[in-house]
Amino acid sequence: MTAQVFDPRLCTLGEGPLWHPERNQLFWFDILGKSLLSRDDTGPLTWQFDEHVSAAGWVDRDTLLVASETALFRFNLSSGVREDIVALEADNLQTRSNDGRADPWGGFWIGTMGKSAQPDAGAIYRFYKGRVTKLFDSVTISNSICFSPDRNFVYFSDTAKRQIMRQNLDADGWPDGAATVLVDLNADALNPDGAVVDSEGYIWNAQWGASRVARYSADGKLDRVVEIPALQTSCPAFGGPDLNELFVTSAREGLANASDDQGRVYQVSVDVKGQRENQVIL
Repeated sequence: MTAQVFDPRLCTLGEGPLWHPERNQLFWFDILGKSLLSRDDTGPLTWQFDEHVSAAGWVDRDTLLVASETALFRFNLSSGVREDIVALEADNLQTRSNDGRADPWGGFWIGTMGKSAQPDAGAIYRFYKGRVTKLFDSVTISNSICFSPDRNFVYFSDTAKRQIMRQNLDADGWPDGAATVLVDLNADALNPDGAVVDSEGYIWNAQWGASRVARYSADGKLDRVVEIPALQTSCPAFGGPDLNELFVTSAREGLANASDDQGRVYQVSVDVKGQRENQVIL
């Protein structure tokens, strides 16, 4: 399992990779570059915005739901037209969106954080049936949002606490009871960043500052580690025709004299299939 460069462009803060199952195409963000990126047979693609954008879910072949620092908005990939759906901490100039993912019910979970990672400045929300509901507050760096194949759990983290949490979900996808710690990374000083769950229910977690993505079982045991050339791995996503290609974003942010390995998107062929990304229902 050797990582290869999928896209050589150098993102300041690469994040939010999304494999669009109808287009068979990877999308991702450079949060600090305020841009959405992709590539197809014609080469690299970029859509530029006037605010931070960080995560997306697919609505239909030509439409994404995009999370920005002020809103969740509908974005047409063909026309480039943006249509705001709901506000997201639009009155708070200190925060921006961060990690997010569509849930199995057609909703979209999205975390926020302080632009300077101010302690407890962020939160985690769920967009569902046209409304945004706050689920967790006092979050410093929201990350690792992903869902088990059986719909019973959502996983998430506050990177500053170095723990991956597991939360039971009810029949409609809402939190049921209190979240519990699934993986505690404090002893190893590892920082959980973005995560995705494969078809076997294992969690693949990018670990910022450790040049790796780690796979954990549903009961929190370490299964394997995939080494990535970039130090600051930020989020994985499964894609490819058979969903057995692991794509990993990375970041150059804060690295003095960063090499060209930092900030690229990497691709690793693995022996496990991912889940098809859930469709957002607007």
